[in-house]
Amino acid sequence: MTVAPPSETLAPAAIAPPPRAARRGRIWLWLLSALVLVSLVRVLTGAHELTSSGTLRQALIAAIPIAMAGLGGLWSERTGIINIGLEGMMILGALGAGYFTYYYGIWIGLLGALLFGAIGGLIHALATVTFGVDHIVSGVAITIMATGVAAFLAEAYFSGLPGGGPTQSPTLDTPPTITVPGVSDWLLEVQSRHWFLVSDVASAMRALVWEMSVVTLLAVALVIGSGWLLWRTRFGLRLRSCGESPSAAETLGVNVYLYKFVAVTASGGFAGLGGAYLVLVASSGYQNGIVGGRGYIGLAANIFGNWRPGGLFMGSTLFGYTEGLHLRPGSGLSIHALLLLVAICLLVLAALQVRRAQMVPGAVSFVASVGFFAWFMLSDEIPADFTGMTPFVTTILVLALASQRLRVPATIGMSYRRGQAG
Repeated sequence: MTVAPPSETLAPAAIAPPPRAARRGRIWLWLLSALVLVSLVRVLTGAHELTSSGTLRQALIAAIPIAMAGLGGLWSERTGIINIGLEGMMILGALGAGYFTYYYGIWIGLLGALLFGAIGGLIHALATVTFGVDHIVSGVAITIMATGVAAFLAEAYFSGLPGGGPTQSPTLDTPPTITVPGVSDWLLEVQSRHWFLVSDVASAMRALVWEMSVVTLLAVALVIGSGWLLWRTRFGLRLRSCGESPSAAETLGVNVYLYKFVAVTASGGFAGLGGAYLVLVASSGYQNGIVGGRGYIGLAANIFGNWRPGGLFMGSTLFGYTEGLHLRPGSGLSIHALLLLVAICLLVLAALQVRRAQMVPGAVSFVASVGFFAWFMLSDEIPADFTGMTPFVTTILVLALASQRLRVPATIGMSYRRGQAG
């Protein structure tokens, strides 16, 4: 019997990368490909605002509240509780930030926003976990209630204050920012050259070292910390088990009710911080309607990210980018250039679908690609009325494409009673 040499026996195992490393490699490859594609479209169309540091900074500011709402949805829905009340919890957080910041300062304002949002989460947990109320009904009720309560308390708190009124707070202090002197100026010089890819990388780096709010860094740390806590600790394993098989978790000694309460309350706290970000960083004070549907977009970002922190942050960045882009000068030209980008992406998607023998989806993607390309060629600029719809249109398109690969928590949306099977 012939025995292969050790080197030949171990070679395949040594060469094959571990699954996690391979997945990360694919993610970085896709990100690099996306950057190259966006840079190419920028050069071809002359829409340099597509990747300017100002646009990317505005995109990050727009993305963080969505990411905080999405993170709240992640915590809640990983235990099986749908939290469509994220919008209302963000509204409560925004109000808390406005009130506590005016009277007690920025950091107490952030804690107040977390507290107000957590109260909304606690009410949702009480309704869904304890009383078995339908998750959607409870979430909608909380949003309606929060809208009315915020309008009432804003009039009570801010009327008569200097610069305040029945619908808005006075101008508030803003959190400190970080700028790396010298580096940001040099990167701006490289960006202004409009070189292919090099200037785009410089723009992205400058957005990270130019007037970076410390609250932004805090939000990113919360996303990373949540990923570690939920996927690398015993607490996280138990919490996620409550959304996959609560009866099995219960037989192993997990207090399912407690974990659901903790997760949903934390969910409201994260959403409240998203509301605080809108008040303190994205603007200079509270006003009624400031949340503007971002709680729902955060829920969509969580779904796009397949209920994982990294994925939801990427989805939030995508939605934030489209929102930030239409706020920049010449947004009509920039969003017009996005038509070409979407056409190319759909064409690549069609090729991948045909390669996988998915002929009907591939044909649909190809026809959509031709439609977007024709729209790009037959127009010079996107009307201003349409640019404001871009974030919501992006939400619909991305969810339609992402729905084919979702892995939903097994018991999401189901009521659970201690001792029941399933």
